[in-house]
Amino acid sequence: MTEEDLYTVYKGVFLFKKIHAQKNDILIVTYPKSGTVWMQEIVPLILSQGDPVVVDTVPNWDRVPWLEARAYIQNLDQRPSPRVFITHFQYNMMPTGFLKVKPRVIYVMRNPRDVFTSYLHFSRMASYLVSPGTQTEFLNKFLDGKVIFGSWFDHVKGWLSATEQHIMYISYEEMILDLEASVTRMAQFLDTPLDSEMIRKITDRCVFKNMKKNKMSNYSLMPSTMMDQNVSEFLRKGIAGDWKNHLTAAEAENFDEFYRKQMKDVKYTFVWD
Repeated sequence: MTEEDLYTVYKGVFLFKKIHAQKNDILIVTYPKSGTVWMQEIVPLILSQGDPVVVDTVPNWDRVPWLEARAYIQNLDQRPSPRVFITHFQYNMMPTGFLKVKPRVIYVMRNPRDVFTSYLHFSRMASYLVSPGTQTEFLNKFLDGKVIFGSWFDHVKGWLSATEQHIMYISYEEMILDLEASVTRMAQFLDTPLDSEMIRKITDRCVFKNMKKNKMSNYSLMPSTMMDQNVSEFLRKGIAGDWKNHLTAAEAENFDEFYRKQMKDVKYTFVWD
């Protein structure tokens, strides 16, 4: 990570430590480009039992604030319960207050090959990020963890090593394979009873092509000086396996070898494996 990246992350940690965790809090945790915006759409709709008002009228960064970036301009302690936050923090960056209070956590994972591909496109269109360079250069940075929020491997292994019972693990790929079942599972985890019609309604709203049209979710409200969507759309494809259209055979082989070494002791069964 660059010095600017580290400053952003650790400023966020400092601000997060100033927030008093509450038992009813809901924390969505992702590594960048792993379904973050998707979760900012799904969870509020679950809590509202399918009422679309909040997702149609409130930008996603306000309806589910970033602990890294929004804590200093919003009085998060005054938000009504249950408060829903989102973060890219690694597990070892979580403050002791969080570990003690144990709010519910939904941790979303995604095939790191697709994460890399999405991250590359995002880094090209987001002016506030360091230029990614060539695809091969960015791949080396990504595998070495020299990107903002560090290594995907450290991030995933850290959260999977957590022993708390209040963490739900789900993958981007599971959501693509069966979004209705994923919404149902999340609603059960959040103790929010939903009938089949509510589940169907939420699922339809959160299908990628429908969510992509929502200006409160697609970042079209952001100035082009920050995100140039002429370079790449923020919500681009929303699919699994797009990495196959981008990585060369040599890059894919290098990625696979690195992945095997990093994940050889991980017991969790990933959908993409």
